[in-house]
Amino acid sequence: MLPILRSHQQYQSFIEERLRLHYSNGSLLFIAKDWALVAKFWVTDLSDTFQCVKGTYSCRGPQSIDPANLLRSYLLMLEVGEPSITKWVNQLRRCPLYAILSGFEYGHTPGVGTFYDFFGRLWNHVSPNIASRRRLSRKKPKRGKKGEKAPTTNPKRIAKLISQLQRRTAIRSQPFDVLLRLFQQQFLSVSSSLGLLGNVHALSIAGDGMPVQTAAQIRSKRICSCRDQGKNQCSCHRQFSQPDCDMGWDSYRNKFYFGYHLYSLVAADSPYDLPIYPRLQRASRHDATSWVVSAREFKAYFREYTWDRVLLDAAHDAMAIYEYLRSQKITPFIDMNQRNTGNKKYKDDMMISRNGVPICKKGLEMRDRGYDSSRARRKYHCPLVVKGVVTCDTPCSVSPYGRCVHTYTKDNPRLFPPVARNSNEWTNIYKRRTTCERSNKRAKEDYHLEAAKHRSTMMWTIRVYGIAMCQHIDAWYQESNLDLKPMLLSA
Repeated sequence: MLPILRSHQQYQSFIEERLRLHYSNGSLLFIAKDWALVAKFWVTDLSDTFQCVKGTYSCRGPQSIDPANLLRSYLLMLEVGEPSITKWVNQLRRCPLYAILSGFEYGHTPGVGTFYDFFGRLWNHVSPNIASRRRLSRKKPKRGKKGEKAPTTNPKRIAKLISQLQRRTAIRSQPFDVLLRLFQQQFLSVSSSLGLLGNVHALSIAGDGMPVQTAAQIRSKRICSCRDQGKNQCSCHRQFSQPDCDMGWDSYRNKFYFGYHLYSLVAADSPYDLPIYPRLQRASRHDATSWVVSAREFKAYFREYTWDRVLLDAAHDAMAIYEYLRSQKITPFIDMNQRNTGNKKYKDDMMISRNGVPICKKGLEMRDRGYDSSRARRKYHCPLVVKGVVTCDTPCSVSPYGRCVHTYTKDNPRLFPPVARNSNEWTNIYKRRTTCERSNKRAKEDYHLEAAKHRSTMMWTIRVYGIAMCQHIDAWYQESNLDLKPMLLSA
């Protein structure tokens, strides 16, 4: 049976009435953190949750619980730092505040099965995992150096992947489509209307990945009879408890780990470092590969958003990515990988530095005279020209202006981007790339992302999106500056 729905105003009235009932007489006390939780959910309108999951409900059977209450309760669980659904159900029965903020009557809160039934409605797949549990073992990725970005294993692989994705006329449906629609309609659209994402018609997007360890080791079970035949080592299929996970290399901690690779696109102009598209992928995937997949899906899902700039670290320094961004008229801000760098020959006798600046015969970098967008070229001139006079003792041009050199973006978009890497404009814009690292830090440390003990991609995906929703709620709370204490507990 369909649930009985209520508006956000009715939910606010419910909170006001129940808080006065349970807390106004002084028998139960509030602390500062409790008031912050009340204000966060007071400004969070989740009344349209049922419209996003309406197709998963039946008109028959017992009365269903409003999915807005279940989603609100799950987000509250993440806000208070509880990683276990079972323990959270017990806290709802123990603490009136948690039950009231969830939208439940104290003493009439749902059980564990009700929450997992709701989670299943957010996952459009027959199995809680995407891959089959029966598969072959995967190889470990190559060991990298501590603190260094891993090089792309095969530069042609990125170009091939981009080409394959561009040939597809439509994006494939994903198991998390319902969850993404919920995130888009009730969180991203609100943050966009409040101006917390920057200009959505000229977005600056930063991207970065981080490891998510879900277990200490690979858990698999033999399903072959090789051991009975005396073979202790075999390459047969096995049954894995987490088939979507594999081994990855964590360059920051300098170790291998088992789990996922969480790649997040973050609004770089957001003052609150808000995530706009988190995506769980296998741990062995490279950042560059994850970016290609995430960018393709984001452009297909969020057609109302227009990309203007992309801010990426050196792990994304692949020529195919530059060429793709140039074809989409997106300005790249990508740091260069320190490997295989040095001066290179450009045209005739002209050498180019690692930053794409021409070097004259004296070994000096030439002066930048600006970028011509109509011709997609940058002009450089002699560095030894002072007030229109060439001061070089061996000038390489008879012109009083000195020698001029033009670098064309189409020749090498990696070396000659529209914004020069050694310019002040590059420095001022690229420093916002760390917004994705701050966003990842909030998910991993503030919200204890890895504290959960889930064993399915469904639950890990819901947890990732739930944390992203909480980050948006925190931003709304900071913007609101609400003080609800005088109003809610007044006589």
